[in-house]
Amino acid sequence: MAVNVETLEKLERKMTLSLPLDTIRGEVETRLRKLARTVKMDGFRPGKVPMSVVAQRYGYSVQYEVMNDKVGEAFFSAANEAQLRVAGQPTITEKDGAPEGQMAFDAVFEVFPEVKIGDLATAEVEKVSAATTDEAIDRTLDILRKQRRSFAQRAQGAAAEDGDRVTVDFVGKIDGEPFDGGKAEDFPFVIAEGQMLPEFETAVRGMKLGESKTFPLAFPADYHGKDVAGKTADFMVTVKKIEAAHLPEVNEQLAKSLGVADGSVDGLRADIKKNLEREIKFRLNARNKQAVMDALLAKSELDLPKASVQAELDRMIESARADLKARGMKDVEKLPMPEDGFRPQAERRVRLGLVVAELVKAAKLQATPEQIKAQVEELAASYEKPEEVVRYYYADNRRLADVEAMVIENNVTEHVLGQAKVTEKTLGFDELMGQSA
Repeated sequence: MAVNVETLEKLERKMTLSLPLDTIRGEVETRLRKLARTVKMDGFRPGKVPMSVVAQRYGYSVQYEVMNDKVGEAFFSAANEAQLRVAGQPTITEKDGAPEGQMAFDAVFEVFPEVKIGDLATAEVEKVSAATTDEAIDRTLDILRKQRRSFAQRAQGAAAEDGDRVTVDFVGKIDGEPFDGGKAEDFPFVIAEGQMLPEFETAVRGMKLGESKTFPLAFPADYHGKDVAGKTADFMVTVKKIEAAHLPEVNEQLAKSLGVADGSVDGLRADIKKNLEREIKFRLNARNKQAVMDALLAKSELDLPKASVQAELDRMIESARADLKARGMKDVEKLPMPEDGFRPQAERRVRLGLVVAELVKAAKLQATPEQIKAQVEELAASYEKPEEVVRYYYADNRRLADVEAMVIENNVTEHVLGQAKVTEKTLGFDELMGQSA
């Protein structure tokens, strides 16, 4: 087999392959003979179909299979011999003018790029830290109590307050006409929890049982209901029930209901602190890792293989469709998803994957079995039965591969932070969690 490789542009290459016709014919005959032993046709006993009949019926498809297999084998053998790192699948076309007894093919493909990583000592990275506070523990405790609250009917004549659950009938009209979604009966909501628009909550706040009120409500321009967005409606609301919230006391009973073994309040707060620290660690790792990857990309030079970007685009679009389908959307296959909307992220993922792979290879940052085991145990620690979670990960090589990727990213993060110009910054708990103070 003769092989010739030429550079077209950047990462694109063209390889010319030639195969003896006898090789193709011999393999076709072998496969047809094998097929003849099992093929079933009307009028013939199994295994007794004449070769001429088998060849007439299946010859074209078998030859197509053989051509694909043999040319593919020849391509990857030649690429391996030439030490080419092929990105994606080649486009192979038959070439005219082959010597007698030969078939010639052109294979156009891309190779993975050379990745140049600059001096990481000049990279600048902001590393953030944060700590759990008593205030954060108190706030989490309040959320847990609110999740377990109960409601009881308020006394006759009592006015609705923030935190009360009110049950109302309402009807809204725009220019005197009802609209979809503007009417409900026996509708419950908790005042000041954002379930209703602020104007609606303001109108109901202070009302008493059996009272009715009419008030205007201006829908925001970006309201999800497009038919009413930016318009003003007149609502009439009638209060049918007012219930006050009762939060459970912070005591042994609450602690036990939340799974605290010793049932103590101190144990409950310690458990909350442990969970918050785990969440803080997760968010710090994610934020610092993002800063490191940004710095690493800024110090790297490489061309992107179009095939790799396209493959990542296809994966992202397929994942987006699967997500929409899981949410109950119908006919997601017909939904247009322009690639341009996904392209920047796809290109970043491919670029980052190639840069990280190069750094891992150069700095020997591969994950060790001990690191993978420690990571699995950390992931399992937040579950009620961690030993079952550990077995879950070790039962599937794909799950372990995901953990290995996490460890490698952590190794890369620590490596870059150990070399770069690092600026330390302390964040407040709310800032890290993305909450307002």
